[in-house]
Amino acid sequence: MNVRRPLLASAAGLVLLGLGLPPASAHVTVAPSTTEAGAYTVLTFAASHGCDGSPTTSFTISIPETIADAKPTVYDGWDVEKIEEELSEPITTADGVTLTKHVGKVVYTARTPLEDGYRAAFEIQVQNPDTPGETLAFPTLQTCLEGATDWAELAAEGQDPHDLEAPAPTYTVTEASGGHGAETGETSAAVEAGSSSALGWVGALLGLVGAVLGAVAFQRTRSTARS
Repeated sequence: MNVRRPLLASAAGLVLLGLGLPPASAHVTVAPSTTEAGAYTVLTFAASHGCDGSPTTSFTISIPETIADAKPTVYDGWDVEKIEEELSEPITTADGVTLTKHVGKVVYTARTPLEDGYRAAFEIQVQNPDTPGETLAFPTLQTCLEGATDWAELAAEGQDPHDLEAPAPTYTVTEASGGHGAETGETSAAVEAGSSSALGWVGALLGLVGAVLGAVAFQRTRSTARS
């Protein structure tokens, strides 16, 4: 099932800066907000170059099969498409749901080709698999007006990824430091808001009880004085 919709978020989400980065940095990169096993993370994919100078028209990001779902951020000037694919083997989510399909690709297509030397960044929310030590690779096809670059090379054991001509964006899952499945920012904020609300109700109740006890004590004092 393909889902296509226009990108509506602020253009601030797409950073276009003439950086003139050196060739060593001319890769498609991924930066996770956290690498902890089982945690929800926001992956930032970035590129600052075209295909040998040709403007970029689209990025197709492949999602590893151990990631059950992907939620791409939307941006002005780009269309986004989530492409579902059959899994080679069923996977079970943290909620105990067995899946035979997942979002296998996320495609960002520029409404106006992105000139060489300008930086584009895209955020995708996923949940890290509960497998510390696993290296996740996100092969990315960069299509340009003239030509394309398939950022899909993986380093062999002992090989420096920087020696590759077109390395795939990767990161390694690490041990979880807290409970299983860290919260997203939205979930954490909701929990914090709920806790604050509960504390507010408790405070109001204690204040009411104090007021009642004070009134009773005052009444007793007046009665004693009259006697």
